[in-house]
Formats: sequence, structure tokens, C-alpha cells
Amino acid sequence: MQSMRIETERLLLREFCVEDWTALAGYWADPRYRRFYAPVPDVERAVRDLVGRFVAAQEERPRRTWQLAIVDPGDGRLLGNAGLRVNDAALGEGNIGYELAPDHWGRGYATEAARAMLDLGFGELGLHRIWAECVADNAASARVLEKLGMRREAHLREHRRERDRWWDTLIYAMLDREWRSTPSRQT
Repeated sequence: MQSMRIETERLLLREFCVEDWTALAGYWADPRYRRFYAPVPDVERAVRDLVGRFVAAQEERPRRTWQLAIVDPGDGRLLGNAGLRVNDAALGEGNIGYELAPDHWGRGYATEAARAMLDLGFGELGLHRIWAECVADNAASARVLEKLGMRREAHLREHRRERDRWWDTLIYAMLDREWRSTPSRQT
């Protein structure tokens, strides 16, 4: 499995290229996006480094990280990104994550992209268990995970410290047999 490209009903998920940093920097600077994250003093440097790591991960052998740009297939605009990381290949465990530019929230794109990551992990990589973590106050992200059919396994109290306060986090997970029986897999 070399270069990854996934087409969903409304989105294209493709490998990152170094030029994508500018689109990420645009939404990273948006206060709506930063609400659950610590301030970043140099957004350009942070995003360039991050995209550099995404691009470098494409060369891993065996590959353990897929961080894909979510783009509008019509005009090629970068809307966000979604990822899958294999945490323990022997146990068949991985985790997913996703983020969108605030201008694209509320359209179902995060659910669609995260579903593609579950399909990659369970369908192509044969993982047994995939989990995700979100800040408990981020109800929209928790709804995405619930729409996917993931089960809430934990509520970790004051698990993360950002923006001079403690945040609770939620852990959701799905097993391969649950993925196979989800309604979206039955069609």
C-alpha cells in the first residue's frame, strides 16, 4: 500500500503535500478552531512541522500512520484532515482522529472522513480495535463518534490541561465485528 487516496460520497482524502501547510495555518489561526487547544505562538512553524511529519509518515515501512488531507473534490480546497495510527500491530489496535476548518463544521464531513478511516483500519489493514479520544466539552466531536457506532468506554476526568484549565476527555472505541455489522457496512 503506497500512496493513499480515498473517495467518499462527497470528499476526497489524499496524502498531504508540503504546500498544504498554508490551508492548515488558515484554520489553525481561527479562534473557533483553537477553542480546545493551547495557544500556538508561531502557527506557521507549528503547521509546517506538522505537515512535514505527515509527509514523512508516507515513507514509513511498515507504514503505521495515515494522516490524509480532506479536500473538496470539485475545487481541491483543503477542508481539514483525518488520520489513522496503528498503535500496536500485534494486537491489531489503532486510533483515529479528524479536524475540519470551522467554516465546514456541521455538514457531516467529519463523520464521512472518520468513517473512511474506520474502513481503512478494519477493511484494508485488518485491525481488531480502533479507538478515538475527544474533549468532553466538544459535543460535536462526541456526536461524530457516536454516529459512527463507536461506544463510549471511558470518561477521563481532568485528563488534559490546556488554556489554563483542566479538561475531561472521552474515549470511544469499536471492534472489527461491530464495524462489520454497522448499517453503513450493510449497503
